[in-house]
Amino acid sequence: MAGIVILCCGYVLSQFFRSFLAVLAPTLIDELGVGADDLSFALGAWFGAFSLMQFPVGIWLDRYGPRRTGGFLLAVAAAGAAMFALSTGAAGLIGAMALIGIGCSAVLMSAMYIFARQFDAARFAALSSVFIAGGNLGNILGSAPLAAAVAAWGWRATLGGLSAASLLVAIGVLAVVRDPARVESPNVGREGGFRDLLAIGALWPIFPCIFLGYAVAGGMRGIWSGPYFAGMHGWSNAEIGGVALAMAMALTVGGLGYAPLDRVFNTRKWVVMAGAMPVLAAIGGLAIRPAPDAATAALAMTAICLFGTSYAVTMAHGRAFVPLHLTGRGVTLLNFFSISGAGFMQFVTGKVFAWSGGAAAGAEAYRAVFIAYAVALAASLALYAWSRDARPSEDGASTAQRPIGQSPGKSRPWSAG
Repeated sequence: MAGIVILCCGYVLSQFFRSFLAVLAPTLIDELGVGADDLSFALGAWFGAFSLMQFPVGIWLDRYGPRRTGGFLLAVAAAGAAMFALSTGAAGLIGAMALIGIGCSAVLMSAMYIFARQFDAARFAALSSVFIAGGNLGNILGSAPLAAAVAAWGWRATLGGLSAASLLVAIGVLAVVRDPARVESPNVGREGGFRDLLAIGALWPIFPCIFLGYAVAGGMRGIWSGPYFAGMHGWSNAEIGGVALAMAMALTVGGLGYAPLDRVFNTRKWVVMAGAMPVLAAIGGLAIRPAPDAATAALAMTAICLFGTSYAVTMAHGRAFVPLHLTGRGVTLLNFFSISGAGFMQFVTGKVFAWSGGAAAGAEAYRAVFIAYAVALAASLALYAWSRDARPSEDGASTAQRPIGQSPGKSRPWSAG
């Protein structure tokens, strides 16, 4: 349990680093002369580096375990935070965010690896949801508390302190986390790898959903809420910190709310589909009316965060088709699609915003951003509708005891049921 707690501390930092730019945006724009599109690219660099790291992280988890994988990489995040504190322009911020993304890439997967290996399969979504909800304290710290810290000490000193905190947590992971026993491949002389996972037909319709499932909430909370409320409503850092706090709390409540639902309704697919509908409605509403009053806009973005937290259930859906000896690679492959989707949409929406006239265009530039998110999410759900469900009641005692990609009681790789 102590290992899970210290990993959760690392995940708090990971959540903070993917969301703090929204609050710092006005300050960085004023002091460094960067634009909202530069900050969107910086966050995209975080997500891009994080997502690409999922491939080596998956291999390292299966070979070396979560203790060394998570601990050593968190030390890299500490270096990235120090670089951010010393940055003087867009290039430095983008490079620092990429380095932080590399450092944060293993902490959640380390916990999920432990959950998948040491707990009953039917509890995977609930355990992951609770862990993620705890980690969302980082979103809370990256809102009003961050705004207060910046006002008191400045943003450079604040990031320097976070660098030190990241290093301390990295040391804690190396000291406290215990690795599960390694599982050997049932195919003697062949370890297996990502190619085996990509051959599992049941995973393919899940990939688009997990690719876009977190992107809307991650994008709104991570960056766009800050420039939007500053530019459209003239809000200060403190006011932006307030709405960011509400969005962060919604992420936490939403994550806890999703935790038992797959077992209550005995379905993962339809929990995810139902939860995505309010997100689509909220971002679609902003696309239709991009400049409502501030309260309505804040409510829409908070709703996106409340309902856009089905990540753990989607992960459990995909993990149900992954053989036990490829657990590390399986969860990181799924996470690659999740994080790369969020990063991809940051680059896309940054370009869309710039092409639409940027801050000078006002509501029309933000309308283009909201339309991009709405269309992408709708397309991903249309593909996910063809996925095969993986019901908690059908979870076997060990995925290693059945053929790769075959869930209990099923034989077809594709089904809309």
